[in-house]
Amino acid sequence: MRPSPRQTLTGTTGTAPRPRAGIISGYVFRVIREQQGYTQDEAAEHLKVSQDTIAGWETGRRPLTAVPVGQMLVHRHRLMQMGTPPALLQALERALEADVLLASVLDEDTPAEESPLGAMVMQRELAEVLVWPLNGVPPQPLRDLPAPPRPRRGPSASGPELSHTERQRFFTQMRRAAEQARGSEQFLLRRQALYLSGYDHEADTADWLAHQQRTERPNDWLTGWLNSRSVAAVAARHGDRDRMAYFIDTALIDDDAGERANLNYWAYWIGETRQLELSDDFMANRTPWPWPGNKLLTHLVQGIAPEHGYVDLNIHSVWSLLQVRPNLLRSGAAAQALRDRLPIMLDSGELSSRARRELQSIRYAIRLAEA
Repeated sequence: MRPSPRQTLTGTTGTAPRPRAGIISGYVFRVIREQQGYTQDEAAEHLKVSQDTIAGWETGRRPLTAVPVGQMLVHRHRLMQMGTPPALLQALERALEADVLLASVLDEDTPAEESPLGAMVMQRELAEVLVWPLNGVPPQPLRDLPAPPRPRRGPSASGPELSHTERQRFFTQMRRAAEQARGSEQFLLRRQALYLSGYDHEADTADWLAHQQRTERPNDWLTGWLNSRSVAAVAARHGDRDRMAYFIDTALIDDDAGERANLNYWAYWIGETRQLELSDDFMANRTPWPWPGNKLLTHLVQGIAPEHGYVDLNIHSVWSLLQVRPNLLRSGAAAQALRDRLPIMLDSGELSSRARRELQSIRYAIRLAEA
């Protein structure tokens, strides 16, 4: 395989500059301040710091990640007293965590095997914040916020931004981590590095990811299943739905273990199970569905749209979820949203034959529930 353009970006011009820190949490803090209608001076007065400190936090010049934990808790309590919505406070916490992960990736002196990306299985709340500087999509709590009471003066960034060099370094490090992480003990690091590598827009990304799949030699069922799911998910994100369809047909249909792992994965990803997992083993858990499913149904229904890259997987996952949680059809806003979405989707000409059959089966189950 030819050398990746990413492999020539570092190590050729001497010591790399120290990576910036706190860019995500700084931007979230700025959003919080602006949503509350405070100037930097007013926020500084409430938090009992200087205006220069506020400016430093928001630009990353004085990263929030460098604030001692005890002092950060004091600031959090004062932000609560200022009326900050809990969802934004939680977004700030995830942003601080994402900044620590981002800084570790950008630090070329951190050995791949020591990357904190391999320490725990990421959930959506953290992953969305971490990839925000990569894809420009704000995390859920920051989407569709009302315009701040005081409009910004002059041009300003619409989100946290990495420089071109930092983006290159990030994806170089992710590829390096994926290539060096081998064996079952480092599979989580490899899987999550591959996931993040999928946000790279370089022309060779799809070929590199396909090569990584071919070179993986899973030594157990779950590792092989996750490897296939990861590659299918990245391919779908790049517009290739055929690989996702193949994954559904070969790793989910008529495979109880695959269906169980898929639903456990989704439930953990969207935070229906709050316990943090340190390995992927929980996905193969045979305990009868230790989560209610309401939040999962809501999430999956939102992804049942013709333009959604994961639409086939979302439809199949809803169909599979209702097999084990049929009671979800009898109450709740998610069930009503599903009812409303069905006619639109069934009129779509872009559905696969399998997805259409599954939606028709769901419609029939809804009629039975309403009888």
